[in-house]
Amino acid sequence: MQPRFTRRMTMCATAAAFLLAPLAAHAQAEKPSWLDPDLLAAAKPEGTVVVYSTTNEQEGLPLWKLFEEATGLKVLYVRASDVQILSRVVIEARAGQRAWDIAQTANLQKFPQDFLLPYEPPESKTLIDSAKDPGKRWYGVYANYNTPAYNTKLVKREDLPTRLEDFAKRTEWAGRVVIDNTDTPWLAAIFDHYGEKRAREILGEIVAKLKPVVLDGHLAIARAVGGGEYLVALNNYLNLTLNVKLANSPTDYWVVDPVTLFFGQSAINAKAPHPNAAKLAQNFMLSREAQQFLAKFGRLPTRPDVNTNPAGVLEPVLKAKVITKLLDAEDEKKWVRIFNEIFRPR
Repeated sequence: MQPRFTRRMTMCATAAAFLLAPLAAHAQAEKPSWLDPDLLAAAKPEGTVVVYSTTNEQEGLPLWKLFEEATGLKVLYVRASDVQILSRVVIEARAGQRAWDIAQTANLQKFPQDFLLPYEPPESKTLIDSAKDPGKRWYGVYANYNTPAYNTKLVKREDLPTRLEDFAKRTEWAGRVVIDNTDTPWLAAIFDHYGEKRAREILGEIVAKLKPVVLDGHLAIARAVGGGEYLVALNNYLNLTLNVKLANSPTDYWVVDPVTLFFGQSAINAKAPHPNAAKLAQNFMLSREAQQFLAKFGRLPTRPDVNTNPAGVLEPVLKAKVITKLLDAEDEKKWVRIFNEIFRPR
């Protein structure tokens, strides 16, 4: 027979184990799915990950705060435009500097591909196929679907054109239509859809009748349409229209064939100063947790297991003709020239 003291200790230990079991299970459940313990152990001595990103600070900083809290690693977040990041990366490479770990932009296919590390993060297996570079050098973090947008207070939905060729009939919109000067993927998709001759005819008539204003900055355009400065954006990123709509501005999108698709991508520097932290960060960017967080701001996930915000946004988009366009540096030069010929005629 056990002594009374031993029996009490045994009973206390059993009770404690019973009470703590749910807490242990909860702690296990709370562990992020993307957090590889072995990779984290290798990344800990590196201490830091350097992120070059085009995502605005209002979204990017709290997103990477989640990563910091889960890993204990410090994130150095550098925000700039696509063009600025590419220029900076090239200049640093020429100087032999190992400055960045992760790049997140919409133009990674324009980077010298030997700058990017071929790597297959575990979380990449869940992405839609078109969001994966065949060479495993970049992955789509969110989808950029291109659609027109309008101010819902100033334009009636029933007055919206259902075909691109019908835009020119809305002559009352003249001078109140806007487009971004970097919408070359959209332009390339228009040429694919209609053929060069017909595309030039349609766009030429739109320019002649509507006199669209050409600006720089898709978010600025989304806000300007939501603020009533412009009635309609001939094209914009759907996620930015949603971002402004979610901020309670009177704006919305509609679908006109074709819908152009490309991605906000992420990639690892082939010469990353913090290689293990970079791999961990890349896996985080593709995780369900990260994409759910970005969906709060209207960004559109590349994972089928993450819902859009608002729900059902992609239903009309995916019924349209979607053309994926990923222009490399040489393609971009060609389409910049054609864009200027059409939208900035001399």
